[in-house]
Amino acid sequence: MDKQYLIQLLLMIPVVMLSLSVHESAHGYVSYKMGDPTARNLGRITLNPLKHFDLIGFICMLFFRVGWAKPVPVNARYYKNPRKGMALTAAAGPLSNLLLAVIGVLCSEITNLVALKLQLTGAAYDAGYIVWLFFHLLAWCNISLAIFNLMPIPPFDGSRILYVFLPPKYYFGIMKYEQIIMIVVLALFVFDFFDAPLAFLTDAVYNGITWLVKLIPIFRY
Repeated sequence: MDKQYLIQLLLMIPVVMLSLSVHESAHGYVSYKMGDPTARNLGRITLNPLKHFDLIGFICMLFFRVGWAKPVPVNARYYKNPRKGMALTAAAGPLSNLLLAVIGVLCSEITNLVALKLQLTGAAYDAGYIVWLFFHLLAWCNISLAIFNLMPIPPFDGSRILYVFLPPKYYFGIMKYEQIIMIVVLALFVFDFFDAPLAFLTDAVYNGITWLVKLIPIFRY
């Protein structure tokens, strides 16, 4: 196995665990703040990856950069405005991933800056590269995860956000086919139908975040 690929694969394990845990905890936390104790009572507002682990979703995220964790249960009956509450709870996951992506880009740029200032060579340079690669993967994977989940089709978060804009009868008419739609979407991923557009959007968002970060004076090197 190629050494570079092995390093990347090993780094992806903590990246995936952190990314999925943050995503699901964000859903649970926002739902809790709007009055729903379900996720808190089940111990799902936590960064402990074992609480959110889904084997198939983890493998997909590890190798294909798109995946999922065990969904955090929420109960919209606790919300004062169920439609708004569902939309905000759904949006919390992708937004948390975008925030992690910004942190990843910031930290990767800091790593670059330190490496240049210290003029690292040899083993120190290799260690610095591994640190940079970790944060790069953290940013790239979280952007990919956010975009993937914002697709406006069930069962992704984007479909819950769509609930705000669609009349309930149309929304629930679509949602009753959620499992069938999920199978079709996964089949399309297997045949690489989404690879090109997802990679394009991920690169565009990554480059946009990098451009914004480099507006900070210390990163103009």
